[in-house]
Amino acid sequence: MERKEFMETLAREGFPEAVEVVKDSAGFAPEHTHPFEAKALILAGDMRILVGDMERVYQIGDIFHLQAGVVHAEHYGEHGVTYLVGRKAHASVS
Repeated sequence: MERKEFMETLAREGFPEAVEVVKDSAGFAPEHTHPFEAKALILAGDMRILVGDMERVYQIGDIFHLQAGVVHAEHYGEHGVTYLVGRKAHASVS
């Protein structure tokens, strides 16, 4: 998906304005959760997201979507990753 189409999708789905995030090469974030729903478009590089025993690699043009409160870990590719992400706050997360 291209940036313009992604931004239009976020707006239709009620996400506030997206922000660009850059993560260092070969970095990682251990298991954690977010108090917001996240939908992101990979702009450069790649990353792996682990949810439970499921792992998926996301590359340029791919979109990842995580609901609020989902336990996950992130691993950034050899050249790092840059992504555009919309974050939608939710009133309560258990």
